[in-house]
Amino acid sequence: MTITTTLLTASTLGIILLGIYLLMFPEPLRVSIPRWVKGSVGANLVLFVIGIVVILVGSVNESLAAQSVAGEVREVSIGLGLALVGIGLPTGLAAIGAGIAVSSVGSASLAVIVEKPELFGRTLIYLGLAEGIAIYGLVMSILLLGKI
Repeated sequence: MTITTTLLTASTLGIILLGIYLLMFPEPLRVSIPRWVKGSVGANLVLFVIGIVVILVGSVNESLAAQSVAGEVREVSIGLGLALVGIGLPTGLAAIGAGIAVSSVGSASLAVIVEKPELFGRTLIYLGLAEGIAIYGLVMSILLLGKI
């Protein structure tokens, strides 16, 4: 597992360093970027995804082994399961609603800022209000978890 995480870290650092290098020297490199760079970045991303899947599968096996060693496992009834699903719904739905609100408010505020840059502060307030929807859902879930 540590080999996989080391390879994933090296892969991520390679992509980040290539991006920084291309950001620092954009014009001369656009003409002289070899074709193998695109292929290597694609292969790097594919290996990264495979590594993430390996870590997820390995983590599931380790967590199952940890439960069997722990011995006592709390039984989850249908009522408790439905209660937990009901507690998760406010956070999920609020996050979806906040995403929809931020997408429309963000695109409108970018259009306004291009025409009138002095309205930047007002648009940030509107974006903050849209983000607050997700925070309200999170607070409701925390309050409901305290009731169980």
